[in-house]
Amino acid sequence: MSLDSTSLPLLAEALRILDEGFADPFPAEQIPDFEAMGTVLCELAVEMRDNYPYHHPLYAGQMLKPPHPVARLAYALSLWLNPNNHALDGGRATSRLEKESVGKLAAMFGWESHLGHLCSGGTIANLEALWVSGRLGPGRTVVASTQAHYTHERICGVLGLPFQSVDCDASGRMDLDALKRVLDEQDVGTVVATLGSTAVGAIDPLADIVELRKNRSFRIHVDAAYGGYFTLIRTLSSKARVAFDAVPSVDSIVIDPHKHGLQPYGCGCVLFQDPSVGRLYRHESPYTYFTSNDLHLGEISLECSRPGAGAAALWATLRLLPLQPGGSFAVDLEKSRNAARTLYRRLREDSRFDAPLEPELDIVVFTPRARSASVASRAAELVFEAAAEEGLHLALVTLPRAMMTRGSSAENVERASTEYWDQESVRCLRSVLMKPGHDTFMDEIWRRLDVATGNVAHAWAGAARTAP
Repeated sequence: MSLDSTSLPLLAEALRILDEGFADPFPAEQIPDFEAMGTVLCELAVEMRDNYPYHHPLYAGQMLKPPHPVARLAYALSLWLNPNNHALDGGRATSRLEKESVGKLAAMFGWESHLGHLCSGGTIANLEALWVSGRLGPGRTVVASTQAHYTHERICGVLGLPFQSVDCDASGRMDLDALKRVLDEQDVGTVVATLGSTAVGAIDPLADIVELRKNRSFRIHVDAAYGGYFTLIRTLSSKARVAFDAVPSVDSIVIDPHKHGLQPYGCGCVLFQDPSVGRLYRHESPYTYFTSNDLHLGEISLECSRPGAGAAALWATLRLLPLQPGGSFAVDLEKSRNAARTLYRRLREDSRFDAPLEPELDIVVFTPRARSASVASRAAELVFEAAAEEGLHLALVTLPRAMMTRGSSAENVERASTEYWDQESVRCLRSVLMKPGHDTFMDEIWRRLDVATGNVAHAWAGAARTAP
């Protein structure tokens, strides 16, 4: 058995302690039909088998990382009370735990003062950050790179804010010259810098964007939903380190604890450096609960009902695994990055593959070598399917020609194998190696990738013969 069940007795003991905290005894919750409930749960377990093994190191596709066992147990423990962190009298304890946990996330980025809260994920967190930007600068344009998450443009549509995408360089980072042109030509209110793009894990040049702001008036919002925790890693590339070191100078940050923070879905977080933006949330309603003069989280959130369970799980995880450079949490992040760099090196040494982008974090992008872009794309799809048959689960991503024909070094130019660009993009294989087990499982991952590639080589070669 690979799914943990040995920790369940810890939950029973924690429930006993929780129950003892309430003075007035209450009859135990009556389960109408224990046997029927067990039958339904077993049926659900069968239904849930129709999933990829997200918890296993052989799942190396999308950004799916299993919660830490303590997060699972803490989340479950809170459900016996089911607190609502919208108001203090709906989630008194978990509201306090949320403020404490959010403070630790802000401190990780070097902020001593802040305003922030948890939310359902990065999309809502980014929505709140851009909503504040729009309130502070009505009608001003929001700018993000072409490799930024698509939700930024969608959010601007919802908020009625102008949106402008900016080209990227060959490494998937926001192009500074392109940004300067947009800043000169348009009334830009916010620049969104991505620290860890979803497709390739690229790090935008944040320090340079901060420098540009000295002579212009715009807010800087950092989307670090995926990559934010890597600020704890001291062995990043010099460019990435400089970008992360510039984070304390920005106006708002988004980070998703349900990605690298070992939390159950959904758990995102939005942070503002200036606590006074809380005034923008101010509202009056006769049905809002006030049992204290202290700030309650519903006053600084666009969401109303919010589960206290997420705060309980994050707090427990941070108690067990503090956010410290060199600590066990950071060491596991380092393992993920090491796994990505190991896979990247093996791909570069194998004549069957192109891996044009050296991974900044723990995402590796590669494609089978082929003379034409269309053949390379089809070959990537074949390897993706064959790898799944071998129990190795990858992902697919489409990248523009510019990111495949040159990279951050002359070596990448020499390695580019595509000669005929019969289409302007290439379908690539993508692997997010975000589990610590990926580092020690790399030999097996490579073995199965090798087998899968060999199994489809004939189809791949056949497609190549029909190429120009």
